[in-house]
Amino acid sequence: MKHRALALTLLASLTGLAAGAAHADKLDDIKQAGVVRIAVFDSNPPFGYIDPQSKKLVGYDVDVADVIGKALGVKVELRATNPANRIPLLVSKKVDLIAANFTITDERAKEVNFSVPYFATGQKFIARKGVLKTPEDIKKLRIGADKGTVQEITLRERFPTAKVISYDDTPLAFVALRNGNVQAITQDDAKLVGLLGNLPAAQKAEFEISPFSLTKEYQGVGIPKGEDRLTAAVNETLIKLEKDGEAVKIYDRWFGPETQSAQPRGDFKIAPLDQQPKA
Repeated sequence: MKHRALALTLLASLTGLAAGAAHADKLDDIKQAGVVRIAVFDSNPPFGYIDPQSKKLVGYDVDVADVIGKALGVKVELRATNPANRIPLLVSKKVDLIAANFTITDERAKEVNFSVPYFATGQKFIARKGVLKTPEDIKKLRIGADKGTVQEITLRERFPTAKVISYDDTPLAFVALRNGNVQAITQDDAKLVGLLGNLPAAQKAEFEISPFSLTKEYQGVGIPKGEDRLTAAVNETLIKLEKDGEAVKIYDRWFGPETQSAQPRGDFKIAPLDQQPKA
């Protein structure tokens, strides 16, 4: 009887442990650790880059990451990434979240959860003045794109005759454009505005952003697949940011009229994807 009772006790203990493990999730892990690891860019102003004076990571996405950490009641540990490494970092559990100019797509949603959109943009191009006037001009050009981005995929699918050259990030692609290795580069319009905004006036005058946009895109926080409690917590934080008026303040800090990346926020508001205007 004693052996049977002991066996039942052990079984009950193991069952309890298994149940506890089943209920433990990423949100619990983050709060227990007291830190959330968030992937951000380190060379893509104004979303994420190293400030020359402070030598710290700053930017629009960095501010959003800080707000999320504060709402969760934990410290924020920023991890630098490039476009191609965002999902690998998340699925390998090297980071807990992605806040790096991360466009929401059906294909990516097979691997990650997405938060509600916190930024709206569209795919455009930078070229020397007069090179790109209509989408038809794209067909015959050599164009640089960030490896693994929605912009690269869209360009290859819609313009199969264009010669697409992949680069690790936008600054490298822009160097190729300035050196004549490509005739245009593509990214979301906000990033391109920021790129040109950091150039001296004489160099900036040589280039222009395309007058047309290929897409309407929304960006969200990337969250491990199936982590619904963490997704809900991030969504709650972002929606509160909009309701409190803090979302506008963060936007204006990086895209307001006095900034190098000035562009209107328009009628965009942080809200579920199905409430956003379609392309």
